[in-house]
Amino acid sequence: PSPTDRVGNLLAGSQEVKASYKVSPTETKGRTSELLLSSEQFKTEKLKDRDNIYAVMAPADRTRMALLITNVHFKHLSDRHGAEKDEQDMSKLLISLGYNVEPHRDLSGAAMDEAVERFSKDPGLAATDSVFVVIRSHGVKGAILGVHHCDGVPDQFPIDNIYKHLDSARCPKLLNKPKVIIIQACRGVDDGSAIVTDGPGSVPEQAPVVQVDAALPPHLADEVDADIEEDAIHRVHKEKDMVSLLSCTADTVSYRHKSQGSFLIQHIVEIFNRHAHEDHIDELFRKVLKRFEDEPPSASVRQMAVKDRCTLTKMFYLFDGL
Repeated sequence: PSPTDRVGNLLAGSQEVKASYKVSPTETKGRTSELLLSSEQFKTEKLKDRDNIYAVMAPADRTRMALLITNVHFKHLSDRHGAEKDEQDMSKLLISLGYNVEPHRDLSGAAMDEAVERFSKDPGLAATDSVFVVIRSHGVKGAILGVHHCDGVPDQFPIDNIYKHLDSARCPKLLNKPKVIIIQACRGVDDGSAIVTDGPGSVPEQAPVVQVDAALPPHLADEVDADIEEDAIHRVHKEKDMVSLLSCTADTVSYRHKSQGSFLIQHIVEIFNRHAHEDHIDELFRKVLKRFEDEPPSASVRQMAVKDRCTLTKMFYLFDGL
């Protein structure tokens, strides 16, 4: 289906997902399959500390927004098997949390840049209290690969552009609002010959169940002058209220199950379902990292997600269900 069709399908299904709020969550092996809900009392108590808690809009007054980009099929690189499951699971989670999801599939580097920039200029951002930007693709250090990438003809989207498009100057509608960025892509090279890489490497004839998302290898200084005054203006921090979760540390690879999707998205969905009703985003991400420590992708490989460029000045609670 086209991106437009997927938007319609996801939004049309949001009522069904939201209806699950009233259903008792089921658990398998201690894992929650549905979102646990915050209580009104919990929300009221937390919001008393306004200096340290990000404000949230009432559901009737807000339209939460999220951007999802999932690259699955590549012209020159191996396809990312299991990425469709990531798209489905992350969409369901965000819709359950009250976000309107804008999904995109199989974009070039330039198209990814255009999608993020267009999202940053959406007039609807005035009615959101926070945003999620989630991108899944092949990657190299500092960049996400587009679907046309190959040796000698790079097709890349610099990760730094996400922060530029969402900063205070270019995206004033998100000023003082949490901006959560999640990236599933490798940042280095794996040398295991039995691994399928999310990058320019070739695909082994018999790919293992666990695959790799791999590929090849605020600054604003103020000059203060006591003799200069400002007329009805004030400066704001250029980059603030952001937090990123990357699927792996620098120079390492990310792993992905061929049918269940990436381990990052699996862990995020599990942790958010079980703890988002009571934990702020930093604590949720810490628990995701702990899950990587406790449950590596396999006995022979290790992966550790990492928080990056965190400029949150307050605690961000999702208050799911409210």
